[in-house]
Amino acid sequence: MPHVVFDKKIDLKKFYTSFEKIIQSKPIMIKIQNIFIDKNEQRLLLPTLVIESENQHFLIEINAKDNKTTIRLFPETDPEKTIGVKIAMGLLTLNLLEMFTTIKIIKTNISDFIPSGK
Repeated sequence: MPHVVFDKKIDLKKFYTSFEKIIQSKPIMIKIQNIFIDKNEQRLLLPTLVIESENQHFLIEINAKDNKTTIRLFPETDPEKTIGVKIAMGLLTLNLLEMFTTIKIIKTNISDFIPSGK
C-alpha cells in the first residue's frame, strides 16, 4: 500500500486549519478539496478524486502518533493503486513538507511521485 512516514509528529490541527485545496488538471485530474479531523486531533481524512481511465473516489489518511506521522490510503476505501492515486499522495506529501519545514521522510514507497517543490 502506498505510504509516507515522517520523522516527527506534526500538528494536525495546524494543517487542518491552514489546508488549501489541491487541484491538478493535467496529466491526470486530481482533486483534494476537503479535510476532516477527529476529535482527538490525531487523524485527518481527506476525500480525494482521481480521474484517469476511470474515476476513483477514496480517502487519504494522515495519522500523527508517538514520534511520527504517516500518510496512507484509508483501508476501507481501497482504491486501485494507480499512478494517479500515487501522484495525489505525493502532492499531499509536498504540501506537508512545505508547511512543516523541519520534518523529513524516513520511509516511503512512492518517492518517484513526490514533487521536488514548487
